[in-house]
Amino acid sequence: MGHLCETEGLTDIQQEILKTVRAFVDNEILPVATELEHKDEYPTQIVEGMKELGLFGLVIPEEYGGLGESLLTYALVVEEIARGWMSVSGIINTHFIVAWMLMKHGTDEQKQHHLPRMAAGDLRGAFSMSEPGTGSDVAAIKTKATARDDGTYVINGQKMWLTNGGTSSLVAVLVKTDVGADKPHQNMTTFLVEKEPGFGEVLPGLTVPGKIDKMGYKGVDTTELIFDNFEIRPDTILGGEPGRGFYQMMDGVEVGRVNVAARGCGVAWRAFELGIAYSQQRETFGRKIAEHQAVLFRLAEMGTKVEAAHQMMVRAARTKDSGQRNDLEAGMAKYLASEYCAEVVEDSFRIHGGYGFSKEYEIERLYREAPMLLIGEGTADIQRMIIGRRLLEEYKL
Repeated sequence: MGHLCETEGLTDIQQEILKTVRAFVDNEILPVATELEHKDEYPTQIVEGMKELGLFGLVIPEEYGGLGESLLTYALVVEEIARGWMSVSGIINTHFIVAWMLMKHGTDEQKQHHLPRMAAGDLRGAFSMSEPGTGSDVAAIKTKATARDDGTYVINGQKMWLTNGGTSSLVAVLVKTDVGADKPHQNMTTFLVEKEPGFGEVLPGLTVPGKIDKMGYKGVDTTELIFDNFEIRPDTILGGEPGRGFYQMMDGVEVGRVNVAARGCGVAWRAFELGIAYSQQRETFGRKIAEHQAVLFRLAEMGTKVEAAHQMMVRAARTKDSGQRNDLEAGMAKYLASEYCAEVVEDSFRIHGGYGFSKEYEIERLYREAPMLLIGEGTADIQRMIIGRRLLEEYKL
């Protein structure tokens, strides 16, 4: 495996978890990933394998049936899975974010009701902020929940870009609510919508139209979510109190950015593996292309970027685990890892030459997957804004 992406100071349990996941990736994901991706087929058997390994409950406390592991452990597991197939890491990422939001902000009743089934993988999570006209401008969402006299709410609007939108059974949805606050983001609430997996009208007034056809990130379903006079009880409000949704979602996205950084590390790691292996097999002008200085320099840059991104991702996860604010570290890790991932994949693609353009070679799949990381959980430009503002806070004159 070489020495890239090693992490110092791991416990025996963490090392055993990663060893098990790496074997699962090598034996169960890599052999079938490209075929399933080209078919845009949901990886049912892989998901069942992850359930058996307990990965859906990796960070959920033991009292709810989970493994109670740290964000660092989770990030390193995601890195391993993304090395096999990034779409699979997406299946557990949104699930993890919803579980995290429940752990940090849910009422005791909500935790007891949802977390044990989430830990077992029987209840799958998805979260929904984006809308067709908003994207990174979360405060501009239009989907609205209107309170009735009896305390129930009616939701109307359209959400966009839900990973696991069809296969999930629990969706954390951010909507506008009128709580009388002066600022738009203080008038937002997160609802926990429990539904049946599938497409079409899954509940009265709630429709999942179908999968969005994407350039990459296939296999996992990405959908819209349409609310048309959808009725929901007030006890489904995350934390039980309206008006806290924006902060709850941002907390989830913060750990989600560590996850995206980990995915970028995993995809870049795999692209490096493919590139350095191919460069020692392919010959031009009577010698292996790895012996040509141009390719050798490219390999050196790729390896350096893979290692740098990994270490920054580890730091961001450890900062959050220590209880400290980590929006600066998470933003830096997500920005660097996603940018470096795109660059490393591009370099590996170039090393493969014309064969990289063939669907027979794995690098073709990675080349279509990497761009999603540049926009997932906030675009690169949004990350730069977050990083810049935090740096100004810390270095204010």
